[in-house]
Amino acid sequence: MNKTDLVNAIAEKSNLTKADAKLALDATLEAITEAMAKDEKVALVGFGTFSVTEKAARIGINPRTKEKIEIPARKVVKFKAGADMCK
Repeated sequence: MNKTDLVNAIAEKSNLTKADAKLALDATLEAITEAMAKDEKVALVGFGTFSVTEKAARIGINPRTKEKIEIPARKVVKFKAGADMCK
């Protein structure tokens, strides 16, 4: 399912126009993105939880040259699915 399919499903299930469904989806995604940028956890009961974690810097190997390279520390988003999500 891509974004267009999701907008169509939202519009159908909520009796919204496709334009209103797209606005609602965009606002939701923007709110989640802003919370992630602030290192906040977003918990959607029955769906799952988004959280930000830090990955430490580490040494990796370039598979082409076999040369050791330093991989810098970074933040990553994790998602833990809710128990009811895959029923």
